[in-house]
Amino acid sequence: MTSATRPRARRRALTGTLATLGLSVGMIMITNAPTASAATWPTPNGSQGTSATISVSGTKDYGMKRFYGTGDLAGDGQEEGQDPVFRLADGAVLKNVILGAPAADGIHCEGSCTLQNVWWEDVGEDAATFRGGTGATYHVIGGGAKKAADKVFQHNGGGTVNISDFAVQEFKTLYRSCGDCSTQYTRKVNLDTVDVTGTGSTARLVGINVNRNDVATLRGITIRNDSARKVVPCQKYNNNTAVGSGPDSKNCLYSASDITYR
Repeated sequence: MTSATRPRARRRALTGTLATLGLSVGMIMITNAPTASAATWPTPNGSQGTSATISVSGTKDYGMKRFYGTGDLAGDGQEEGQDPVFRLADGAVLKNVILGAPAADGIHCEGSCTLQNVWWEDVGEDAATFRGGTGATYHVIGGGAKKAADKVFQHNGGGTVNISDFAVQEFKTLYRSCGDCSTQYTRKVNLDTVDVTGTGSTARLVGINVNRNDVATLRGITIRNDSARKVVPCQKYNNNTAVGSGPDSKNCLYSASDITYR
């Protein structure tokens, strides 16, 4: 979602189960985080349709239940302005849930939030949109997303998005800093231990606005099925105009050793 009138929002490849994952400053530590890889997608423990957005505050653990949209939430396209399946209050933690299809606009975080072991089987408009203020911090820990015709994570608010131990397949952009929101911010994103499956067409891990001094840090990225190097680790924009890509010392912070191709 990039509407100007409605803002929305050092590890190697994954090889088995991670016991304790120590993250960089600004990220949190979690024990026995589920490992996302190209092949470890979970089996749901039951399914439930919902026609109205589910509000979450505090911590909610759904035990790997699958949720999908019905009625007004039955959209699965890229139409702007769709409502989410889940709306998280500031500080909320959503755990162990699968979003099936249709998934409408996925999850909205209205402030700081944690998405732990959340899986998207078929991303609708976006998987999650981060909408908090300047001091917000958003953690995506474990889980994965497939079939994102456009973006997986949309950062419309301020603050920092931390994505760790995550798998992504069949996507165009994993993370995008909003280029045309009515209120703009300097944003940060940290990727640490992310397993990526390429599709043979151009895709981007992160898209950031260098004219707004956004910063992306990439560590421990594994890219599979991409011999032609179609996956762009860090795409630079001036708002919505692409202005180059690749590592530097200011906005796109990574080196060749941070990316492993398989």
